[in-house]
Formats: sequence, C-alpha cells, structure tokens
Amino acid sequence: MSNRIFSFAPIIDESSEVLILGSIPGVKSLEKQEYYGHPQNVFWKIIFELFAENVTDDYQEKLEILKKHKIALWDVIDSCERKGSLDSEIKNENANDILRLLEDYPNIKMIACNGQKSYKNLIKILGKNFAIPIVALPSTSPLHTIPFQNKFEIWKQIKHPFLLKPSEG
Repeated sequence: MSNRIFSFAPIIDESSEVLILGSIPGVKSLEKQEYYGHPQNVFWKIIFELFAENVTDDYQEKLEILKKHKIALWDVIDSCERKGSLDSEIKNENANDILRLLEDYPNIKMIACNGQKSYKNLIKILGKNFAIPIVALPSTSPLHTIPFQNKFEIWKQIKHPFLLKPSEG
C-alpha cells in the first residue's frame, strides 16, 4: 500500500537566480527532513565541487552554501502517493504552484530540473516555450547510473544561468 507524501517548503530568497526542481523527496530525505538526504545521492557532492566549497554534513551549512550561490530548491510535485522512492511509482500527484513561486521571486534566471520526472512535469505546467530557460539535468539519484564525472559536467550549466537563452520548443 502506498502512502500520501508531501514535498518540503521551497528553499529560496530574494537573491535566488537558479531554481533547482526535483520531483518529490525520497524516503530517506523524508525521514531526515532534508532535501537530497539519501547518503548516495550526489546532489550535495556536485554543489560542493561546482562551487569549490568545503564538504559538510550539516544541513544548515549546506543551505547557506546554496544561498551564497543564489540557488533555490523545490519540487515540482506537492503531494502524491508513492511506494518506496522511485519516481516510476508516483501516482495521484498534485503539482506545486511553480508559477506563483516565479512571480514571487522574479530574479530567477534559470530553472534546472533534477531528472526527467521533474522536467516532464514542469513542461506540463509551464510549456516548452517558457520565458525562463529550463534545462533537464541527469538525476543525482543513486539509481541513475551515469558516472559522476559525466553528471558533474552537465550540471555545470547551473553555474552560469545568464549564458542560457529562453527555452525553445
């Protein structure tokens, strides 16, 4: 039997320029009440390396690193039913109000989707020709088997959002 689960509040402030969207937190993240809380998820490793930051296990320090580099976090899905952590098991989902968030935080210059599920759901909400560039990045999940260095190279896009042009169908 699957349980209804809920995403976390967005991590964002007025200075945020890059919005990273996941699908919805996995079991380990929900247990820890932390974005990307699974120990084998490479999200934080990518952030530390990309911005040459010291590795920390302290969640508040991780959030400060995101803030320092103008990165916001949220999920495309507000709530859903899911057995386990697999995106393929998501059912009866309700979307977060991404448009409202973008209205409230107009400095967002780029939306980066962590994995295909978040990208596909976001395109359903915003469309392919949205005014803000949207990029689909490989999932940082341990189940997504692209080698770390390959993921890291693709994720470098979030470092320079002003170089991207608006999405084109």
